[in-house]
Amino acid sequence: MGASAATGMQMVAPRPCIPACQRMLGSRSVVSAFGRALSTRTGFASCVKTASAGPLISVTRKSFAVRAMSQGAVQGLPIDLRGKRAFIAGVADDNGYGWAIAKALAAAGAEILVGTWVPALNIFETSLRRGKFDESRKLPDGSLMEITKVYPLDAVFDSLEDVPEDVKANKRYAGSSKWTVKEVAETVKDDFGSIDILVHSLANGPEVTKPLLETSRSGYLAAVSASSYSFISLLQHFLPIMNPGGASISLTYIASERTIPGYGGGMSSAKAALESDTRVLAFEAGRKGKIRVNTISAGPLGSRAAKAIGFIEKMIEYSYVNAPLQKELLAEEVGNAAAFLVSPLASAITGSTVYVDNGLNTMALAVDSPTLST
Repeated sequence: MGASAATGMQMVAPRPCIPACQRMLGSRSVVSAFGRALSTRTGFASCVKTASAGPLISVTRKSFAVRAMSQGAVQGLPIDLRGKRAFIAGVADDNGYGWAIAKALAAAGAEILVGTWVPALNIFETSLRRGKFDESRKLPDGSLMEITKVYPLDAVFDSLEDVPEDVKANKRYAGSSKWTVKEVAETVKDDFGSIDILVHSLANGPEVTKPLLETSRSGYLAAVSASSYSFISLLQHFLPIMNPGGASISLTYIASERTIPGYGGGMSSAKAALESDTRVLAFEAGRKGKIRVNTISAGPLGSRAAKAIGFIEKMIEYSYVNAPLQKELLAEEVGNAAAFLVSPLASAITGSTVYVDNGLNTMALAVDSPTLST
């Protein structure tokens, strides 16, 4: 499953800091040079601070901060992905987390490529073409999200040699080609040369409604293959065409570390594997390609895919009642968190599981438990 949440960054208004800067750097001329260098290299206003501990102490004088802004420095901490290209695997409609992440990245300026499960490709492309998604394509500035290209993708298969004959002959795959992970990566390379961002928004467990004790070996392995190994395969094949300094993101769920009765078929195991793989891949991709790897543990969302679980509405209600933040969890909140994590603002964050679930993961006892009312 996936989830959404705001970036969680807390920003304060620019505050003057001349005396502290002077104590650290000396004369006003040195301070001004420091301010200009900071503004030039990072795009942030000179001496502007976020709410964090540090040696610079704000005072009441305003001249320096005002002067820095008047010289055209950017205010705040904008997420700027202009010039970046993102490939998002697992977008097949307009109401899941993959779509929300695509919108957030597009709003930040990234070019969007998507990989859509082959049997859903025609419906998705037809809906796009006929304007069915136009309302949900709207970005904060009023423009519509543009998807540069949609690729057929079945991330269960690494290469054409792995595809069974019955799948090749399946009429739902007729008319599509080059849809294995290796082929898609090669096609993207031929089309665009490189990407900067890779998003894994894929999960499937054919026996998800079965308790783990009743799950077959084939059902368990299918869940792990589609929901976790697919991330390894995507990163393995896309890493050679990812620009250094890029980032990759996946979506996980709290069932990886807490028991969620009814979330079966090996899906909890697949999510646990995905989180473990995130840490290992962060090391390997970081050393090999200077690529950051993180995963977002999102709260429940009533997407079409999630409805396969069978009790998603109850999960959403439970989260609303028991999470520290008692509000609806929005897909766009996870999209915003993803945009932050793949941006330069998160340049030192890798190998992390970031929770976007209104804080539900912190709770050890349900607020609505009958135990508390007796």
